[in-house]
Amino acid sequence: MASNRHLGRIIALQTLYEQELRLEAADKTFDASEVLERNIARYKEMIDDVSFIRELVKGVTKEAAKLDAALQPVAPEWPIDQIARMDRLVLRIGLYELQSEADVPPKVVINEAVELAKAFGGDNSSKFINGVLGTLLRQQEDLARPAKAKKTAVKTVKKPAAKKAPAKKAATTKPAKAKKLAAKTIKAKAPTAKKPTKKPAKK
Repeated sequence: MASNRHLGRIIALQTLYEQELRLEAADKTFDASEVLERNIARYKEMIDDVSFIRELVKGVTKEAAKLDAALQPVAPEWPIDQIARMDRLVLRIGLYELQSEADVPPKVVINEAVELAKAFGGDNSSKFINGVLGTLLRQQEDLARPAKAKKTAVKTVKKPAAKKAPAKKAATTKPAKAKKLAAKTIKAKAPTAKKPTKKPAKK
């Protein structure tokens, strides 16, 4: 499936590239559906996920303006219309997949875009594509993180249990017994008076 979709992305890129060229040239004979089906037919024996290719081309074409608006702030030094055509189309495909293809892991999407840039872009295209899409992915994750954290906090925070007042310990010695014990102690400590010894009378 992975290699199949890789080829599908190549077909989508070829179709979108031809579409831009012919629309800019005001080619009145251009038919987007015809071009797409022609490109799919070239590789019909090598692909089976045709719906993925059609969805990718139609989705990127329909959302082109929104995709460009999201891409521009990430590469402010490169106005969208000044980015090389191939790089711009690869970025659109990659961003569209990040936003719309939930069944494809984001890292796979970026790796695929980088491979397209290496194959069809310039010398620095792959680094540029990787940097832009990587930044956009982090932005998406940052936006999703607070909502998840808040939801988790609501589930885990519990009302603290009221602390019980410590029970008073009962006196271990009863008052009457303590009084009797004290009396014995005092009596034991009191010195005993000695009887005076009588001296023998002188004869």
